[in-house]
Amino acid sequence: MNRVVRRFRALPLRSRLSLLSAAAVALAVAAVSVTCWFLVRGKLYDEVDSQLKDQAGRVHLSWVQTVAGPCNSEPPAQDSSQRPPSAPMYLQIVSVDSDHPCVADGSTGVVRVTAADRDLAADPEGRRPQTRDGTTTDGRDVRVLTLPVALNSQQLLAGRAVQIAVPLKDTRDTLNELALILLLVSGVGVIGAGAAGLWVARTGLRPVDDLSRAAEHIARTEDLTTRIPVEGDDEIARLSRSFNSMTASLAASHELQRQLIADAGHELRTPLTSLRTNIELLVRSEQTGRAIPPDDRRELLESVKAQMTELAALIGDLQELSRPDARQQGPLEIVGLHDVAETALARARLRGPHLTIDAELGPWFVRAHRAPLERAVVNILDNAVKFSPEGGVIRVRLERGALTVRDHGPGIPAEDLPHVFDRFWRSPSARSLPGSGLGLSIVARTVQDVGGTVTLAPAPDGEPGTLATITIPGAPVRPPGEAE
Repeated sequence: MNRVVRRFRALPLRSRLSLLSAAAVALAVAAVSVTCWFLVRGKLYDEVDSQLKDQAGRVHLSWVQTVAGPCNSEPPAQDSSQRPPSAPMYLQIVSVDSDHPCVADGSTGVVRVTAADRDLAADPEGRRPQTRDGTTTDGRDVRVLTLPVALNSQQLLAGRAVQIAVPLKDTRDTLNELALILLLVSGVGVIGAGAAGLWVARTGLRPVDDLSRAAEHIARTEDLTTRIPVEGDDEIARLSRSFNSMTASLAASHELQRQLIADAGHELRTPLTSLRTNIELLVRSEQTGRAIPPDDRRELLESVKAQMTELAALIGDLQELSRPDARQQGPLEIVGLHDVAETALARARLRGPHLTIDAELGPWFVRAHRAPLERAVVNILDNAVKFSPEGGVIRVRLERGALTVRDHGPGIPAEDLPHVFDRFWRSPSARSLPGSGLGLSIVARTVQDVGGTVTLAPAPDGEPGTLATITIPGAPVRPPGEAE
């Protein structure tokens, strides 16, 4: 059985659908055919039984009385004076005193007597006429009606029973012909169902073939612009739309990846070129024995250190962007956004000792990963520290899930606001400052992963500066049952 199942599963989908449809039709046709055959059989037998009862009503009592004594066990010579009118084909009397029935004149044969027939003859009172299939002494099939002998309306003749039988040859021939016709019709129906199933499978699976060819084409050529024509609104159409959406998303992801690599290469080229130039100057000075003035050498070493720091920051940012999103890092945890902001503020104060940071943090708990969220808040505060003037004030507020950072720097031009979260984008005024152009991209991605939003806007009071706002859904109290 398991081998048959494995072979069936190994067949193409079209063949499986055709076989299943043919099997379903075969079962249905078989059930209908068998039911029809039995219904017709029952109807034909009812007609034969009705014929037997009609013949029983024509049996003359005088003939029954003439065979009350010894009688012939074989059909006697035909004598019109003794033959009952309209005699059936088989007519005989069963006697409990004899092993052989008394056969009427004109009967074409002798019907084999059973024990049930003798029981009815021996005790006719309270017994109903019985109908059964039987055989004659020469092997013919007949339908037999056995009934008690009625002397009058109130008296039965004990010890005798009348048997009337008709041949079943015509009935059996009719049933055999019906069975053959039903078999032929069933075969034609099954073959037609298989052919129709194959046609339906080919027609219905044609969009799947298109889908398979498109997938193979994409795998072979990596052409993500391939699209499948969509017709209708059925399951296949929805599958085609899903495939087209998937390839469009893959194409967009591939383009973003290509752009990221190109931008990363461009950003890495500048510090590497500067670093290489400075190191070559130091190496040439050692090889030629020409000492570099101490001040110039110190500047070169500081420049090398700065370029190394910039490279390390850039690589760290690239690693952050390449990490899986929040759904692939495991389940989120309850994090206090105010605690994260406190940690980020401590780092910001170290980086901007010349600045005043005014912070008011209300309690707010969110579902997030702590490390990425802390990095996002640090990046926002770093921007504020970087662009704030000497002795400036940075105001930080956390109220009802909205973390705002207000600096008093030069601000962001209106035309640059749509691009501030693009990867590697830096405004012309900030290109001379250290940074990779990835910080705000990391902020946007981290906040979006936890269902929040981040915006940058000019200071609301008309003064110079920028207002950064991070909003994350949460609650002012830790949910019950959540551990610290």
